[in-house]
Amino acid sequence: MRTLHRLIAPVFALFCLLLAAGPVTAAGLQTDTLTVETASGAKHRFTVELALTLDQQARGLMFREKLEDDRGMLFLYDVPQPLSFWMKNTLIPLDIIYIAGDGHILNIRHGKPHDLTQLTSEGDALAVLELNGGLAARLGIRPGDVVRHPAFGLKRDKP
Repeated sequence: MRTLHRLIAPVFALFCLLLAAGPVTAAGLQTDTLTVETASGAKHRFTVELALTLDQQARGLMFREKLEDDRGMLFLYDVPQPLSFWMKNTLIPLDIIYIAGDGHILNIRHGKPHDLTQLTSEGDALAVLELNGGLAARLGIRPGDVVRHPAFGLKRDKP
């Protein structure tokens, strides 16, 4: 019974998150909002598309010709783990922000269009936030800052 609970709890939490999520974009992705709180006290709010399935995560922001500065994409995973992204078929530069399970930013990588270099997390990440390239630096977003979203801070059991 305990094993069943360990398997169902993360799925149930993700289901609840999906129910609370906002409308669906033209790309078929649900949207939600999150806030990044910097060490200096600034708060930056973004509307993000949620990449939750393997297909959505594989496609990400590929083939997008633009991204507004108050928009992004949030990739959510079931458990914290080492993550690696690349920029294949991505037309715009992106800041790739790796986020720990408690919402703290682990590290930020800068993706260049069409670059196949693996951009890795520095530790186990539960999520990745993609924003316009250079936006994190312009807003003063750095490792250690906190991302506020219902997905962070939930207790997850390792499988």
